[in-house]
Amino acid sequence: MAGTDFSNWQKEKAIQALVDEAQAVADRLAGGKPHAVEQHAAAAQFWAQVHLADGQDLTKLASWKAAEVQRFVRASQTKIAALRKARDYVSSDGLAAWLHTARAVQEPRITPAVREIWAHLSAAGQNVEAMLADLLEDAGMAGGQGRLVPAGFGEPS
Repeated sequence: MAGTDFSNWQKEKAIQALVDEAQAVADRLAGGKPHAVEQHAAAAQFWAQVHLADGQDLTKLASWKAAEVQRFVRASQTKIAALRKARDYVSSDGLAAWLHTARAVQEPRITPAVREIWAHLSAAGQNVEAMLADLLEDAGMAGGQGRLVPAGFGEPS
C-alpha cells in the first residue's frame, strides 16, 4: 500500500507542477508589456499555421486521440528545448502555448490556467497579424486565416 501512496503522491506532484507552469505563463502574460504579449500571440499563431500546413489542426487538439496528443506533447517538448537552446525564446513560448493546451487535454486540472493563457493571447493587440505575416513570410509560408484558438479554450477575437 505504501508504494501506491507514494506513486499517487508523485503523480499529483507532477500534475501540480504542470498546473503551476501553465499558471506562471498566464500570470506573465497578464503582467506583460503589450508588445511582448503580441509577440507571444503571433508566435502561437505561427505554430498553429506551421502545424496546419503539415495537416495537424491544433485548434482541434481536444478531439485528437490520446496517443496523438501524447506524440504532440513529446515532439513539442523536444522542439521547445531546441528553440530555447538556440535562444529563440519568443518562438518557443508560442509553441509552449500549444504544449500547455495539449497537456490540458490530457489533464483537465490544467484547463483553467490554459484558458487564461488563450484569453490573454486572444486579447493581444492589433500588431499580432502583422507580426504573424512577417513570421510566415520569413518561413516561406502563405498567410494564415485569422487567429486560431483551440476549441474549448476560448473564442477567437
